[in-house]
Amino acid sequence: MVVKMNRELQKKLIDTAAGRVPADLVIKNCKVVDVYGASIVPGNIALCEGLIAGVGQYEGRREIDAEGRFAAPGFIDSHFHVESSYVSPEELGRLIVPHGTTTIISDPHEITNACGIAGLEYMIAASKHTALDIKWMLPSCVPATPFEHSGAVVDAKAMEQIIGREEILGLGEFMNYPGVISADSRVLDKLMVAARRGKPVDGHSPRITGRELNAYASAGILTDHECTTVGELRDRLSRGMYVLLRLGSACHDLPELVKAVTPLSSRRCLLCSDDCQPKTILSEGHLNRHLRVCVEAGLDPIVAIQMASLNAAECYGLTDRGAIKPGLRADIVLLDDLASLRARRVFIAGREVAADGRYLPEVTKHDISAVRGRFRVRDFSADRLRLNVNSDRAHVIAMMPGGVVTRNEIAEITRDENGCFVYAPARDIVKLAVVERHHGTGNVAVALLKDYGLKRGAIALSIAHDSHNIIVVGTSDADMAYAVQKLIEQDGGIVLVHEQSVLESLPMPIAGLMSDQSGEWVDEMLTRIHRTAVDVLGVRDNLEPVMQLCFMALPVIPELKLTDMGLFDVIKFDFISIEA
Repeated sequence: MVVKMNRELQKKLIDTAAGRVPADLVIKNCKVVDVYGASIVPGNIALCEGLIAGVGQYEGRREIDAEGRFAAPGFIDSHFHVESSYVSPEELGRLIVPHGTTTIISDPHEITNACGIAGLEYMIAASKHTALDIKWMLPSCVPATPFEHSGAVVDAKAMEQIIGREEILGLGEFMNYPGVISADSRVLDKLMVAARRGKPVDGHSPRITGRELNAYASAGILTDHECTTVGELRDRLSRGMYVLLRLGSACHDLPELVKAVTPLSSRRCLLCSDDCQPKTILSEGHLNRHLRVCVEAGLDPIVAIQMASLNAAECYGLTDRGAIKPGLRADIVLLDDLASLRARRVFIAGREVAADGRYLPEVTKHDISAVRGRFRVRDFSADRLRLNVNSDRAHVIAMMPGGVVTRNEIAEITRDENGCFVYAPARDIVKLAVVERHHGTGNVAVALLKDYGLKRGAIALSIAHDSHNIIVVGTSDADMAYAVQKLIEQDGGIVLVHEQSVLESLPMPIAGLMSDQSGEWVDEMLTRIHRTAVDVLGVRDNLEPVMQLCFMALPVIPELKLTDMGLFDVIKFDFISIEA
């Protein structure tokens, strides 16, 4: 719901605030979290046509008793990829609103990389069917780099046609940080699209320091959510950037980063999920989970709530929300306490949309036909998966628990009499392939993955950040090829196979990235997939089998990744040979 001010509404709001007319709704007996004064203010909250009229002693046409609960501003997730929840925007709203999240800043670069502007249009249209207010960032890197084939190319000229739309808040994370630092002309064209409109630009600068970080910040890039160390956080704060402290399903940077948050630095710190699966939301919550982590680390609860509301609103220029203040949107969360931060009731623009963990509006969904499937794979067979290596030593992509950063390691491998890699059970090294799926190029790139733990079978995904080609890992070419075939037949998603038999699958017909089913169904299927991946196929239990695997094709997060064009060294920002 958009609350648009006019003279008549303004008069009614003023009259309500002054007590001359009763409020439309009064939430009584609250402990209001004042994120401006960093205090708790007892009183009633008066609402007028979706706006806050005031805090104090008010009477209303309707009244709700908060029973002494804490009233906080609705939570704002500062960086979220809806596609990585594996559910549609409408379903995501149903899942996270009951936890107190009322706004998310979302970058739909996953579906835009897969489907182009049609994907962005679908997301905008679908978001109109949820109470959750989704603010869209225009993807800046489609493709993320020139070192892979995505489903579309969105250049500065195309961006210029879209950036002015009211649904577009700003420019999404600029993952091509080498292009920014080197002042690449095409990158500058994109940055100027946002600059001319005065719209914010999100950042993505893992492990960038010194003069390179100065160059990145000087380009007008406002935020970064890729900090993993206290030092990186302080580097960005000192350069005037906002730091988004991330806690998702795969990346858990918040517990470390919160150690560096001080009463002064906190005002430049925000909270974000980035990528978050239904399992995490259903079992642990959403931003209220982030807030609990902050409070458990010793941060003042009011400061933590500031980070999840006022700070985010100020960062992104959302002048109509972020606090419980006269004249702002009535996005309000009633919390049982400031320790568990359990959301009891949730209001968005004055409308109660969740109570006792239940989403109250009826869920209707937008038609997905414009983005269904999207698979054009050519010239693929098991033969394309052979990997000839001219050495017994090879560069391998070494996975690490708790994140998506990898190591570039040199390992001893086993080869057959023809020099082709052969899986050896004694070594935790398996074959990894990326199959181009958007344009029928026939590209298939093969490399080696270490420390994933897979001992048999294969796993194939159509989720492979950020171009979302097919990524498949396996111990045999036959199982890998079979998994790819079954994945295409089901319109994408996830497939686990063993001895050319499907063990588990999760179809994702929305661009091969999202399910059209409920979050609970997706959670059940992901739980089964996780269990089978670990218990049957042997994947390490300290890894997230799907979410971490799908980042093995992302050539903007160090150190070594695989695209459909080859093995890519993110530090050198160039392709390398597999031979060491």
